[in-house]
Amino acid sequence: MVEKGSYAWFEKRRKTKALGLAQQQITKALDTVNLLHQAVQSLAQGIKKGVAQRIHHLFQTEKEVDKLRREVFKEMSKHTALTADYREDILHLVKRLDTLADHIKDAARCLEILQDTQIPEELIQNTLQMTSTLVECASALRLSVEKISSAPAEAIKHSTKVEEIENEIDKEYINMKKLLVKHGKQMNLGSIIIFDDLIEFIEQAADICADTADYILTLSSREQ
Repeated sequence: MVEKGSYAWFEKRRKTKALGLAQQQITKALDTVNLLHQAVQSLAQGIKKGVAQRIHHLFQTEKEVDKLRREVFKEMSKHTALTADYREDILHLVKRLDTLADHIKDAARCLEILQDTQIPEELIQNTLQMTSTLVECASALRLSVEKISSAPAEAIKHSTKVEEIENEIDKEYINMKKLLVKHGKQMNLGSIIIFDDLIEFIEQAADICADTADYILTLSSREQ
């Protein structure tokens, strides 16, 4: 699971219920990426029970992310101690990471459907590599969020790293498309469609990470 970081950007504004909820939401949203990767690991190892457990945990975590998003919006709407610009910054981050968790949930749904079908080993291993790279991307994003205020230059560095990793996922995504054509005859049409959706959602999750990193670049520049 993703460890809770310092999030000094939140801390320096002093703790409020709204900021505490936002911090929880960001952490749990990034946790879903790890859970998806662990589910694919279990699939690669042939541990069906592990796949089901990880997916169940992911779905529960995504529900918590969604609930926290609603609570953050509710608290922010009545919190006058924070500036309007700062509230808007928080809400933008929360919305982006809620979308990230949504894409991960959709990918997990595809995995749940596919777990009892015959998938060529090369496709499974490359999916595992793709989710592993996504974990790196999410970890770099987490570090970027943590450093917005305490070390803006580092936040910018980690945001740039997110962009670099997202480019790697784009390459892996194109390669997966080629492999799907290569192994298409070994799979039924339904499995091909669902598998294509799976890698599409993973790629979209990486895009959201990169989009969030771009936003953090702006926030970090203000803090310098």
